[in-house]
Amino acid sequence: MASMFRFRKLWYVALVKLSSQSFEPQEIDKKNEALVSEVEEKPLKKRPRRQAKEWRCVDFCCWAIGYICTTWWVLLFLYNCLPSGVLQAPEPPGTRLKREGLTAFHPVILVPGIVTGGLELWEGKPCSEGLFRKRLWGGSFTEIIKRPLCWMEHLSLHNETGLDPEGIRVRAVPGLAAADYFAPGYLVWAILIENLAKIGNEGKNLYMAAYDWRLSFQNTETRDQSLSRLKSKIELLYETNGYRKVVVVPHSMGVIYFLHFMKWVEAPPPIGGGGGPGWCAKHIKSVMNIGPAFLGVPKVVSNIFSAEGKDVAYVRAMDPGVLDSEILGLQTLEHIMRVSRTWDSLISLIPKGGETIWGNMDWAPEEGYQCDLPNRVCLKPSASENDTKKSGGLKEFHVAEDLVKYGRIVSFGKDASQTFSAQLSARSSKEAREKNISRTAKRACGEIWTEYDEMSRDSILEIADNKAYTAKTILDMLRLVAPKMMRRAESHFSHGIADNLDHPKYSHYKYWSNPLETKLPDAIEMEIYCLYGVGLPTERSYVYETSPSNRCKSIPFRIDVSVDESSAGYLKSGIYFVDGDESVPVLSAGFMCAKGWRGKTRFNPSGSPTFLREYRHKPPGRLLEGRGAESGSHVDIMGNVALIEDVLRVAAGATGAEIGSDRIHSDIMGMSARIDLKL
Repeated sequence: MASMFRFRKLWYVALVKLSSQSFEPQEIDKKNEALVSEVEEKPLKKRPRRQAKEWRCVDFCCWAIGYICTTWWVLLFLYNCLPSGVLQAPEPPGTRLKREGLTAFHPVILVPGIVTGGLELWEGKPCSEGLFRKRLWGGSFTEIIKRPLCWMEHLSLHNETGLDPEGIRVRAVPGLAAADYFAPGYLVWAILIENLAKIGNEGKNLYMAAYDWRLSFQNTETRDQSLSRLKSKIELLYETNGYRKVVVVPHSMGVIYFLHFMKWVEAPPPIGGGGGPGWCAKHIKSVMNIGPAFLGVPKVVSNIFSAEGKDVAYVRAMDPGVLDSEILGLQTLEHIMRVSRTWDSLISLIPKGGETIWGNMDWAPEEGYQCDLPNRVCLKPSASENDTKKSGGLKEFHVAEDLVKYGRIVSFGKDASQTFSAQLSARSSKEAREKNISRTAKRACGEIWTEYDEMSRDSILEIADNKAYTAKTILDMLRLVAPKMMRRAESHFSHGIADNLDHPKYSHYKYWSNPLETKLPDAIEMEIYCLYGVGLPTERSYVYETSPSNRCKSIPFRIDVSVDESSAGYLKSGIYFVDGDESVPVLSAGFMCAKGWRGKTRFNPSGSPTFLREYRHKPPGRLLEGRGAESGSHVDIMGNVALIEDVLRVAAGATGAEIGSDRIHSDIMGMSARIDLKL
C-alpha cells in the first residue's frame, strides 16, 4: 500500500515538473540559440553537386519515338472510341455508282490548267547539275531552297520569243502523273482519276493532255506539237474504244486552251490541224469545263502589275516587314515579277470583253451583290432583302450600290474606287511629284530586273494620277508598265468582242481562245458544261497606292492594305470581292453558258446545248474529309462529290438533261441579263 502511494507521488511530481518546463520559453530559447551557435561554428560539409546529364542523339531519338508512339496510341484510342461518323471517311462516289451499275463508256481526256501541271528539266545550265528529268515545278519544291536563283532562271522563258532561253529545256511531265498531285499531299486530279478508275476507266480510255502551261497556246504546238499529239490521242481513243466519242474535262486555263484547240483542229494547215469541219462533232461527246476562266480573271491584272494578290495583301497587312524588309534584301515580289512576265499564258487570262462585260467607271453587272468576308460566304440577295433595303431595315449583307464600282479594276485610293466618275478629278501632277519625289525617283540599277526600272518618275506618277482603270483602259496601262510582255503576248491573244465573226481576220489563232471573238464548232450534239463553285469571296478589283520604298529595283506600286470597309464585307485590305470560287468570279465562269452560248447565237451557230452546274461551297464536315467533299474552291472542287458524280455519269453515257440540266445558286442569270451583248 505504501509503495503504491510512493508511486503516485513520484508520478504527480513528474507531471508538475513537465508542466513547469512548458511555461519557461526563455530558457528553451536560450538552449536553442546555443545549439544554433554550435552548428554555425562547425564548418558545413558541401554536398557534391550533381552534374547535368548531357543529351545525346540517342536520347533525342528515344524521346521522339516515345512521343510518336504516344500520339499514335492516343489517335488509335480516339478512332475506336469516338462515333464512326466523326472519323470515318465518306464513301467515294465511284464506289457507290459502280454498285448502282454504272460503268465506263466514253473515253475521258483531262486537260490541266495553269500552274497545276508538273515541269521537268531536260537541259540546263551548270548550276542545275543533278536535276536531269527531275521536277522543277510541282513535287517537293526542294530546289527553291537549295538554289533559288538557278531555279528561277530555268523557269523563265525568253523575253523576246516566249520560247526556251539558250541552253535550257524545261518540258511538261507526261501522263496522269503530270497533275494528279501538285505537291505531296496536295491533291489536284487524283481523286477524280481514282473515282473514274472505280467505274472501269484505265490507261486505254483515260488520258491526261499535259502541256507547258507557261507558253502561249499556239507556241505549245510550235515547240512541242502538243495540239497535234492531243488530236492524235483523241482519234486513237475514239477508234480503239468502239468509235465512242470522247468526254473532255478541262480545268481553269485548260478550258480556254481546249477552246483554242477546237478551232485549231478544224483549221487548215499550216496554222491549224487540218481536221476539217465536223471533226469535233465526230469525236467529242461533251466538254465538261471545271472552274472555267472563259472571260478572264481580274487577279491576273494585279499579278502582272505588282506581283500581288489576296494572299500577299493579307501578309503585308499583318506584318509589312515580311515582304518590305530592306535589311534582308530578299525582294521576293521583284523576282516573281521578273519570272512570271516571261509566261505568255498569263495574258490569256486578262479580262475579256472590255466594259461591255466587266463594267465601266459607274456600272458593273455585280453591283448590289456583296460578300460576307468574316464568314467567307457570298449569297444571292433575295427579294426580301431588297425590300428590306428599300425600307431601311437591317439585313445580313450591306448593299451599297452608290459606292461599289466593280468596273474599276484598278483604282488609286479608296475615293477613286467609289466616287462617281463625274466627280472624279485627277490630282495635280506637281502636287503628286512633290509628295512622291523621294518614293519614285529614277533608279539606276544596272541590270534590269523588272520593266519598271526602265520607266521614268513622270511615267510612274502619270499612272497613279489617272486614278482608275476599267477592263478597257487596263490594257493600255499594262502596255505602259509591261511593254515587252504585252508586245510579245498580244500577238497570240485578243481580249475584245467581235462585231462580225465572219470577217477573215478572225481566222487568226490569236482570237481562238476568246469565246467572244470565235465560234463554237458546228457540232449540234456536242454538249458544253460550265461546272464551278460559288459562295466564296473572289477578287474583283483593287485599290492601289505608290510604294513607299525607294530601294533599287523595287516595284513602285502596291495594293493599299490599309483600305477596309467596316460597314460592309465586300472590301478588305484594298481588295473588292464578289461571288465566285476564290479565283474565278461567277461572271467569267458562267456567262457563256448562261447567255453567250445559250441556244443558237452568233457565238454558237449550231446551237450546241449548254448546261450550268454550280456547286455551293461547304467547309469540311468530318475530320478525315480533307479539303472538303463539298468544297467549291477553284482547285479543291476537283474533290467535290457532286461534281465527280456528274463527270462520272456523263462519262458513263448520260446526257445533261439526264443529270438534272441546270443547277444554279448564284445570280449569274441576273448578271447576264444586265449585260448588253449582241447575240
